[in-house]
Order: sequence, then structure tokens, then C-alpha cells
Amino acid sequence: MGRVVIDVMPKPEILDPQGKAVVGALPRLGFDLFTSVRQGRRFELEVEGDVTPEVLAQARQAAEKLLSNPVIEDVVSVRDAAGAPEASA
Repeated sequence: MGRVVIDVMPKPEILDPQGKAVVGALPRLGFDLFTSVRQGRRFELEVEGDVTPEVLAQARQAAEKLLSNPVIEDVVSVRDAAGAPEASA
């Protein structure tokens, strides 16, 4: 079974109140190296079989037509999850 990961972010000109709240809270918790935060959304779509170029193309179409609001968001990444490094805990 394959998995496609899609990342959607607010367009740069769109205000991001959630990101502003996070960047304000970080220093209070001792994380003082960060100057800006933008909060986006991540989708994981599972498919039967391997993730092929056709699957990625269809996932991008779904992201642009359904999973994002093109007026205020950009689809910034559509990729095979097998090739995406996981963040370590």
C-alpha cells in the first residue's frame, strides 16, 4: 500500500493568526531561536499498490480542486511518503 503526502500552506500575503500565536508562545516556553511561524495543513492519501507518477498527478489535481482553497492557499508539496523523511521524536 502506498501513501501520498500533500502539504498546503497559506499564501504569503494571507495573515496567519495561528502562526502568530505560536511564534509568540515559543519564547515563553524557552524556544527563542525562531522568528516566524506559518501554520499549514498536511494530508495523507493511501492508495492500493505503489505510488506512481499517475497517482501523484491525480493527488495534485485533488489537492488543487478539493483539499486547498486556491484563493488563500498554495499546494506546496505532493510527494510519495516513502521518500519523505519522518521527523524524529
